[in-house]
Amino acid sequence: MKRIVKVGDGVELGGATPGLIAGPCVIESREHCLLMAREAAAVARAAGVPFVFKASFDKANRTSISSYRGPGLELGLEILAEVREAVGVPVLTDVHGVDQVAAVAAVVDVIQIPAFLCRQTDLLVAAAESGRPVNVKKGQFLAPRDMRHVVGKLEAAGATGILLTERGTCFGYNDLVVDFKGLSRLADLGYPVVFDVTHSLQLPGAGDGETAGERRFAEPLARAAAAVGADVFFVEVHDDPQNARSDSATQLPLGRLRGLVEQVVAVRAAVLAASPAVSQGAET
Repeated sequence: MKRIVKVGDGVELGGATPGLIAGPCVIESREHCLLMAREAAAVARAAGVPFVFKASFDKANRTSISSYRGPGLELGLEILAEVREAVGVPVLTDVHGVDQVAAVAAVVDVIQIPAFLCRQTDLLVAAAESGRPVNVKKGQFLAPRDMRHVVGKLEAAGATGILLTERGTCFGYNDLVVDFKGLSRLADLGYPVVFDVTHSLQLPGAGDGETAGERRFAEPLARAAAAVGADVFFVEVHDDPQNARSDSATQLPLGRLRGLVEQVVAVRAAVLAASPAVSQGAET
């Protein structure tokens, strides 16, 4: 039985209704962040799903030295705090070093560990000890079963809640593949499983100094993850993806978010109605 993760004031992730983590890849401006938060929250509210807003204050892992990284820690947290207050939703952001954890934990509701840092013991321990739930993205280089060691570190440090995110696995050069058996294997670890829809669309390094991607596969992959039993769907959204300052090839156009959410809710409901045990990754 998976543990329910409580986020902010009354939001629960890991129950029968799939959750949504959504927002732009990076904070581009205060106004844009507030717009994205309000629009994504409205979609979640209409669909009746728990919602957490996501945006990064710093994109430390960029393809090019000249790529936009974000407003930085101080201004970024100020904007996220305003989103939390003005829109009334819990917020999530990622950290890249132990020295960022305390400041981030004072503002956000969920701390995220990036995929390439998922094995960094000091960072995991600091995030767990912050008192905030921790969402860890499985590294593209790790087998799902190997995340048991990550979970062990977080549990030993007293994590108040753990989310495990699948975002694709390296498949040769410049491609990712999603092994849907892996979602069930992550679920075996006993915590809610997040499917990162848009990062799974990436073609790392395939662009000219930027990450390429195949946005057209967003809905099919999301439906498949819902059928397997993913608990939460992570979707980076933008009102003008082609001009987004990060991940322009994979961020979902804001107008497609409602349809994607409705699809995963319908698929999850159909799977639960047909066989509740299957949706939890149980053997029959």
